[in-house]
Amino acid sequence: MVVWNNSNVMEPIFLLRGFHGLKSAHAWLSIPFCLAYLVAFIGNITILPVVWSESSLHQPMYYLLSFLAITDLGMSMSTLPTILAVLWWEALEIQIAACFAQLFFIHTFTFLESSVLQAIAFDRFVAIYRPLHYSSILTNDVIGKIGLGCLIRSAGVVMPTPLLLRCYHYCRANVLSHPFCLHQDILKLSCSDACVNNIYGLCVVIITLGTDSVLILLSYVLILHAILGIASHEKRLKALNTCLSHVCVVLIIFVPLIGVCMVHRFGKHLPPTVHILMVDIYLFLPPVLNPIIYSVRAKQIRLGIFHMFRQRKKL
Repeated sequence: MVVWNNSNVMEPIFLLRGFHGLKSAHAWLSIPFCLAYLVAFIGNITILPVVWSESSLHQPMYYLLSFLAITDLGMSMSTLPTILAVLWWEALEIQIAACFAQLFFIHTFTFLESSVLQAIAFDRFVAIYRPLHYSSILTNDVIGKIGLGCLIRSAGVVMPTPLLLRCYHYCRANVLSHPFCLHQDILKLSCSDACVNNIYGLCVVIITLGTDSVLILLSYVLILHAILGIASHEKRLKALNTCLSHVCVVLIIFVPLIGVCMVHRFGKHLPPTVHILMVDIYLFLPPVLNPIIYSVRAKQIRLGIFHMFRQRKKL
């Protein structure tokens, strides 16, 4: 219920939105969403014990993959409560505190995923460009510091966002565009001057996603240069194969991101369902496909999964 105070300003209770024009099909739409969550949870949860229990996987690359799996789990858990509440029970109302908390976690895990991918690109660069110094450069202590640094950076740049939004007044229609809370979506509902948030949000995107994408691209330019310098054709293919999984994951994350930005900038005439679908693909695709790609492409992880299940059968 919307409440008005004496200054004619709407109390910040937001209304989530399901799929526009498909309200009668929400129960059926919940099936693919539940399957996507199930695949994401099982896939990423499976990778974690495999990496930590198999001594052959106690290497920097696989530690970073476990960080990526934790990030994907966090991303899935951030959107799960409100999406299923909307699809199953038509529970549209969300309090401002819950909305800002969800916003914080969604954006933090988004930036964290980008940071971890940049760290994996650096790992592949060191492995191919300086193979003899790989183990001395990327020690367990260094990997731990990289993971902690990625987390602090991601949470640190997002933290001011809900604090700034909390100071704004919301006097317009309080219906959000998605079944979850996003920064720009809430910002559009404010009747206060949102110049600070707009500038800060743009700077954060440039500092995080922009910088990470440039560094990832630079890493692979240097990697490709190093691979082309390898005399053996067989060794060149082997080196390229070690990077293929990571390239696929990068494309899965950044291609939908570019699509979301293009639709947001140039697709204002498109139906609301298109905007919702693009954001859903961006948030759901990586957690679902990342563990599948690494389980199929990475032989060591695949063997580790088989070994773990064989041991459980014996028990």
